[in-house]
Amino acid sequence: MDVLKYFSIPNFFNAPLAVHSIPKIMAGFPMSLWLTVVSFGCALVLGLFLTLAQLSHYKLLHWPARAFISFMRGVPMLVLLFIIYFGFGADALPAAIIAFTINCSAFVSEVFRSSFSAVDLGQWEAAYSLGLPYRKVIAKVIFPQAFQIAIPALGNILLDLFKSTSLAAMITVSEMFMDAKIVAGAYQDYMSIYIMMAAIYWFFCWLMTVGQTQLEHFLAR
Repeated sequence: MDVLKYFSIPNFFNAPLAVHSIPKIMAGFPMSLWLTVVSFGCALVLGLFLTLAQLSHYKLLHWPARAFISFMRGVPMLVLLFIIYFGFGADALPAAIIAFTINCSAFVSEVFRSSFSAVDLGQWEAAYSLGLPYRKVIAKVIFPQAFQIAIPALGNILLDLFKSTSLAAMITVSEMFMDAKIVAGAYQDYMSIYIMMAAIYWFFCWLMTVGQTQLEHFLAR
């Protein structure tokens, strides 16, 4: 491992320390992944309901949904996280899940709304001509097509969410960034550890992008 010292930059980046710290940093990866998967899954469900509310002709559904989406898109994730954790006194982990879910659901809803609009009007008319009720038209005809259209944009939201899980460290959730802060503090070398964190986040985002591409190819077939 002595070869690592040749990748160091004096007073800026300690390569041996950064590499040796990876196992300690990765101890928080399961929590980061769990936060991402649970929050994104819940955001997909909530986002779909918000989309249907937006598309509804009932004003009591349409306007509250629009107001909720506008508010969530305009509030920084960290502010929302602090409001739920400090303002409502929620435990750290539930606060993180709630904040990530409701924030992402607003963006998911806008993606679904545009995807629903992109489905050819003839698909709606054909489904209704067969006598299908609205619920089945959405579930069996429109949503599968809209979901395929939405995948690239949903992939971007997923990447942003994975990176945003680092904010959970601000309310004491022990995920990757929290572990990195502990390691950096122990060695008093924040720059080396944070550069390594940047590489780790980039690597996992690259893996997600590859997975998204494969999913697009699979659905295209």
